[in-house]
Amino acid sequence: MALDGCGLFCKYILFLFNLIFAVLGFALLGLGLWLRFSNNTRPIFEITALNSSTFVLGVILLIALGTVMLVVVTVGDYGACSEKKYALQVFSVLLFILAVAETVVGVLAYTWREEVGMRVVEFYTSIYTLFAASSDAGIGVTLLFIHKMLHCCGVTGVTLLEAVSQTCPEPKSFFENIAMRTCPGVITDFFNSNAPMVMGIFIGTGALLITALGCAIILLRQIKKDLMAAATHYSTVY
Repeated sequence: MALDGCGLFCKYILFLFNLIFAVLGFALLGLGLWLRFSNNTRPIFEITALNSSTFVLGVILLIALGTVMLVVVTVGDYGACSEKKYALQVFSVLLFILAVAETVVGVLAYTWREEVGMRVVEFYTSIYTLFAASSDAGIGVTLLFIHKMLHCCGVTGVTLLEAVSQTCPEPKSFFENIAMRTCPGVITDFFNSNAPMVMGIFIGTGALLITALGCAIILLRQIKKDLMAAATHYSTVY
């Protein structure tokens, strides 16, 4: 089916969007599955008393979010590649739901920023404790990512005393060779002082989803228009 310039542009935008979404989805799902089925963390999920802990809920959220993102990507790629209107309709509905969810989560994160910060600190402390006890490679990668992203070092900040010093980032000054900021303190300060930015990130992501939704709708309308034109031509000729 021939698409005009706008239709082709929207089609390529959807391909790029789905590619980025697929990478993020695989990363979240892979991390969640590793934390769920690793030999060092699997026993946590077998203890009933810990089923409502922040760590368990966080891992479940990672798996669920990664799965949803990959489902959306699959439906979107199928609809865009095959130009199937029903697949694009389902894709549009899923994008709309995700955009609304992103916006709601951003507002709630801003409103309950202190509670969210405490929960994230609890999640970090769980990962920290697990790595200090087991030295699991998967947990170490997660901890390394958090430390580099926040530029902090464990729960003490003192390099010589830190049980996970091998995951700490490179010091940026002389004094950081001795001690860095503690990660629980950085996380708490981040949510308290950067709550508007966090909300903006969620709302901005929702805006990107709306942009992709707009492209999906444009592509869907052009496909419907071409189908109607083809049907009219067929009825006229035959």
